[in-house]
Amino acid sequence: MIFLDRSDAGRKLAEALAPYQEQDVVVYGVPRGGVIVAAGIARFLGAPLDLVITRKIGHPISPEYAIAAVGEDGNAFTNPVELEAVDKQLFEQQVLTEQREACRRRELYTRGRSPANAAGKAAIIVDDGLATGLTMFAAVEDVRRKGPRRVVVAVPVAPSETIRRLRLVADEVVVLYAPQYFGSIGSFYSHFDQVTDTEVMKELRESG
Repeated sequence: MIFLDRSDAGRKLAEALAPYQEQDVVVYGVPRGGVIVAAGIARFLGAPLDLVITRKIGHPISPEYAIAAVGEDGNAFTNPVELEAVDKQLFEQQVLTEQREACRRRELYTRGRSPANAAGKAAIIVDDGLATGLTMFAAVEDVRRKGPRRVVVAVPVAPSETIRRLRLVADEVVVLYAPQYFGSIGSFYSHFDQVTDTEVMKELRESG
C-alpha cells in the first residue's frame, strides 16, 4: 500500500476510525509528521486536536538507533537490553535534554494554548508511521496519565511486530498496512517531505 502524502493517509485512516464519530474524542498528533495525519482525522471526527510530544533518545554510538523515548513529563520508555550497555549518567543527561526539547516544542507550537481535556474520553494518538515504535510507546504512557477511558493508536503503516507489541499497551490499534518486512516509513508514501514547525502551528491554529 502506498499513500500519496500525509493528508491522503489521514483521510484513509479517518475512514477506519469512523466508529468514533459519535463518541467523545480527543485526537493527539505526534509532531511533526503525525500532526498532518491527525488534523484530517480530527476534522472528520469533529474532535479537538492536541499534541503528544515524545523525543527519541539515540544510542551514543549510533544516534539514529533509538534506545528510549521521553515525554514532556520526563518519564522515559526504554529498551532495557540496550540500556544495560549505556553509561547511566550520560543517559540521564540525554533524557533531561530531550524532555526540555519536548517542552520547548509544546510552547512553540501551542503558544500557551491550554491542553485538551482527555479525562473520560477516547484518546486517539496518531503518527505518520512507526518503525520500532518507541516514541509511540512513550506517547501511550503519557496520554494514559491524562485519564482517558480508552487509548487508541492510529497509524497508516507500521511493522507487524511493532503493532503486536503496541496491542499489549493500547486499548486498540488501528493500522492500514502492517507488513512483516519493513523499510523506511517514507517508502510507503509518494510524497514524504519534511514537515515544518510552521505547518504544525497552522494545523493547530485551524483546528481552533
